[in-house]
Amino acid sequence: MTTTAERSATAVRLLDVAEHLMARSGIQGVTTREIVEAAGQRNVSAVHYHFGSRQNLLLEVLRRRGAPVDEARGALRASFGVGPPLRSLVAALVVPYSALMESESGRSYLRIVGQLRGRFAAWRTESDAVTTGHMARIFDEIEAGLAAPPAVTQERIIAMMILLTGACAERARRIDDGGLEPLEHEAFVENLTAMCTAVLLA
Repeated sequence: MTTTAERSATAVRLLDVAEHLMARSGIQGVTTREIVEAAGQRNVSAVHYHFGSRQNLLLEVLRRRGAPVDEARGALRASFGVGPPLRSLVAALVVPYSALMESESGRSYLRIVGQLRGRFAAWRTESDAVTTGHMARIFDEIEAGLAAPPAVTQERIIAMMILLTGACAERARRIDDGGLEPLEHEAFVENLTAMCTAVLLA
């Protein structure tokens, strides 16, 4: 009989493998069987056993990295005090997210999120509160400070999210492929923060 500890180790292995393969082959490009086999599991139902479904596996992959990022966003936002400028609010979103670039697993997460940009318009209703609570509050502040009609503001928010996630996913891919980056990390983050702020101000 499989012990709780063994089940946990197997679940973590499945998460690690799914994260790696989904980042490189695409969320839809990798099969559940490939994930199970790469994780060294003989039971083809291992994903269903540990996570209930393939979709739940993906959600857990996102939650595992996304929750700490959201906590870091909240902490950085709090450090700015009351009424920070727009650029600081944007930095609270960009800096913790781009920090994932430092590890292979973090880069895999960035590459997976980059594939989900078609769902950004519905992020407030579809996202896991554990991974977006602080982000939502920061965006609330941003929206309140923009002098634009609500519909325009929403378009700018989505465009900013696409820019942020797309730029980080592409840089993560190039790093994984061994390419040389023209900007050092801090310069990349500073430039990305400036670009995201400019999108919001339009």
